[in-house]
Amino acid sequence: MSTGESTSDITEGTYRALCKHGYADVTMEDIAAETDKSKSALHYHYDSKHDLLVTFFDDLLESFTERLDAVEGETAYDRLLDLIDTVLLPPDDDSPDRGFQTAILEMKAQGPYDEAFRQHLQAHDRTLRDHVEEHLAAGVENGEFRSDLDVEASADFLVTVFNGAQTRCVAVGRPIEETRETLRAHIDSMIVADGGGR
Repeated sequence: MSTGESTSDITEGTYRALCKHGYADVTMEDIAAETDKSKSALHYHYDSKHDLLVTFFDDLLESFTERLDAVEGETAYDRLLDLIDTVLLPPDDDSPDRGFQTAILEMKAQGPYDEAFRQHLQAHDRTLRDHVEEHLAAGVENGEFRSDLDVEASADFLVTVFNGAQTRCVAVGRPIEETRETLRAHIDSMIVADGGGR
C-alpha cells in the first residue's frame, strides 16, 4: 500500500470513528478498528490521538478548500448562493454525518485551549472568508452587488452566520435550511444592486 493510500485509509477511519464515538471518547484503538491497521501501527505514524486529529484537521481543510474552489455559477450571485448551499448542507437524520458534525463541534470547543486546533480553525475560517470575499468583490466589480458594499465586513458577517448556523443545527436542532433561506433573503435585500443578481 502506498503512503497516499495509507493516509486516506487513516483519514476515512478517523472519520468513521468520530461519527461513532465523538471527539471526547474516541481512542486510537477505535480509529484502528475502522482501518486495516493495528493500534501500534497508528502509534508508529502518530505520537498520540491529538497528533492524529491535527493531521485529520489538515485533511479536512484541504477537502473543504477543494469544495469551495468547485463552487459553480455563471454570475457572482449564483456562485455566492452555491457557496452557501455548499457550506450549509443539511445533514441527513440517518447519516453518520450528524455524529461527525457533533464531533467537529466538540473539537471546535477545544480551540481556546489548544493552540494546534486553534491554528487549524483559524485557517478554516480564513479560507472560507477569502472565498466569500472573492465572490462579493466580483459582484461589486460587475455591478451585480451594491457599489458601496463593504466587502470585508459583509464576508465576515456571512462567515459568522455560517458558523452560528452549524452550531445551532448540531446543538439545538435548528434546521439549517431556515438559515439558508434567511441568508438568501438578506443577500437579495442588502447586497444585490437594484436590478442585479436575481
